[in-house]
Amino acid sequence: MEVGGHPETGDGKGEPFSSNRITANMSTIKAIAENYQTFNPAAYLQNNYVPPRADFSNPDSVVPWKLKCLADACASGEIGGQILVDIGSGPTVYQVLSAFELFKEVILTDFLEVNREELKKWLHDEPGAFDWGPFINHVCSIEGKGEPWQEKQKRLRERVSRVIPVNIHQPCPLGTELAPGTVDALVSSFCLEACSPNYPAFVKALENITGLLKPGGHVLMIGALEESYFLAGKAKLSVVSLTEEMTRKAFYDVGYVIRDFRSYTMPESMKVGVDDVQGIFFVWAQKKESN
Repeated sequence: MEVGGHPETGDGKGEPFSSNRITANMSTIKAIAENYQTFNPAAYLQNNYVPPRADFSNPDSVVPWKLKCLADACASGEIGGQILVDIGSGPTVYQVLSAFELFKEVILTDFLEVNREELKKWLHDEPGAFDWGPFINHVCSIEGKGEPWQEKQKRLRERVSRVIPVNIHQPCPLGTELAPGTVDALVSSFCLEACSPNYPAFVKALENITGLLKPGGHVLMIGALEESYFLAGKAKLSVVSLTEEMTRKAFYDVGYVIRDFRSYTMPESMKVGVDDVQGIFFVWAQKKESN
């Protein structure tokens, strides 16, 4: 999908979107939301967070790559503050394992109640919760502090203050929970491109969540490159097929300075038939003080 001149990004002549197009986008967004009602958290976790994709003995495995990207950004000494919000947590917590240490309060969010319940199950250490122990242990080894992973797990559970709904397609994605411009940093993984009908909607969703950030605030985002769908049980969810160029442009257009951008090419051993993803991007970006 090209950024310019594609039917989904305008008429190719720089003309703004028509009201008909906006109405169609909102209708499609509603259809996406309805399709997500069949999302199965357990199937999604099984598809993506066990070997081979989460093989900590394999340096080419994708999950260790993601954790290293996040840990490196958080080790920079430039990220921190009062509030960290994870946009579209899904049923996972790996994406905040490094960042949470730098903030006094962590807020997890998801559109789906089943995912919010999955997160609460883990936070309360209930039977049947997914075991994030190997992930936490791996992050501890990356960070090199020599502490037992159980201590880090305990701190994360204590640091999370809320698990709340989010809608990235609303101007205020968290409703009245947090006022615009009050969040120090955002984390988001595989959310915006997986919940938007097209590239313009992806960019608008990025703009919406950016409104939560203070000027100078940071975002750490992981997402899919050149993916059109993924499976989660009975659910087959569509994805906006992004390239590196499109991703960079979105962040630039919304008002960020990109501090780090990395990409990972999915090897054949990681293609397990649950999606058609070709790669992963990681971006650390900082909201400009003023646009």
